Amino acid sequence: MASILVVDDSTTMRQMVAFTLTSAGHDVTEAPDGNQALAKAKGKKFDLVITDVNMPGMNGIDLVQSLRALPDCKFIPILVLTTEAGAELKQKGRSAGATGWIVKPFNPEVLLDTLKKVLD
Repeated sequence: MASILVVDDSTTMRQMVAFTLTSAGHDVTEAPDGNQALAKAKGKKFDLVITDVNMPGMNGIDLVQSLRALPDCKFIPILVLTTEAGAELKQKGRSAGATGWIVKPFNPEVLLDTLKKVLD
């Protein structure tokens, strides 16, 4: 299936998202922050990125902008998975190049349905 990069500073959240995705047959790579995610994206081509917003080092909005600057990430779907639901922050995410926004806590079925929509 798809090769997906999951970025979140919460180990528990990364594990829950990774479990949901691997159970559905996807290949998951994890990163604890934006800087490590960017380094991984420079070394491997992903079909999709799922990122949190609030992380130490590079936050999720800055990560989206940085990923969009990479040739291999220019057009891939990038989903923001966060506790933040404010309209202003969502607009910043869209302006940075985010494809979609999912608010935590996430429903595994909704996450998988969203993946199907953005990967088709």
